[in-house]
Amino acid sequence: MSHPLIAALEKHGPLTDEEKDVLRQISSRVVSFAPKSEIASEGTLQSESKLLIEGFAIRHVHLEDGDRHISALHIPGDFVDLISFLLKKMDHGVAALTPCKVALVAHSDLLEVTRRYPFLTRAFWLLTLVDAATTRQWLTGLGRKSARQRLAHFLCEMHCRMEAIGMARDESFELPVTQEELGDAQGLTTVHVNRTLQELRADGLIRSSGRTIVISDLQALREEAEFDPAYLHLHQQLER
Repeated sequence: MSHPLIAALEKHGPLTDEEKDVLRQISSRVVSFAPKSEIASEGTLQSESKLLIEGFAIRHVHLEDGDRHISALHIPGDFVDLISFLLKKMDHGVAALTPCKVALVAHSDLLEVTRRYPFLTRAFWLLTLVDAATTRQWLTGLGRKSARQRLAHFLCEMHCRMEAIGMARDESFELPVTQEELGDAQGLTTVHVNRTLQELRADGLIRSSGRTIVISDLQALREEAEFDPAYLHLHQQLER
């Protein structure tokens, strides 16, 4: 089985055997997290960044009144808190949605990588830039798009990302997210999420069975969402 980080980075340019060995070494310490448990807690100081190997996780912020906003959904191959390498203190939390396996990558190891491997440094930088670009898309949706467009956009984005790591097939993919969690991510009530998903189903755009989403008409769903996958930079090549 391919290492998820190596697979993710090699989409942006081939890695040398030495670079692959280094990535395996720095991500060899793997721990498990149960669903709903905190992988990195808001307000804590971090000495390592976490690489999601298996499972799904969310980035979230809790408000004083107990409400929660979800600002990202992480899938295998994602660094869930690479920014903590430089920022140290978490200004948000990361929690497991499903059972997760997470590699703990020491910041001291990341520092050594940035000193010795310029290509890997640029590749890690690209990961943070794509993460920021994705956040901008979510913010644009929250500010300017209808509930229907936001949910359609989210499904298109997840299909692209899951397809890129080989976890989508025949326009179907697993999405272990509740309607409440979708609402927390898209600024909607659970009732509004349910009604909007029913509309997308009734219009023949999606189907669902348990955790599995099937996009029945990908082109129509993308048009509904005004979705352009360019911001994901899935095929961006880096120079040596």
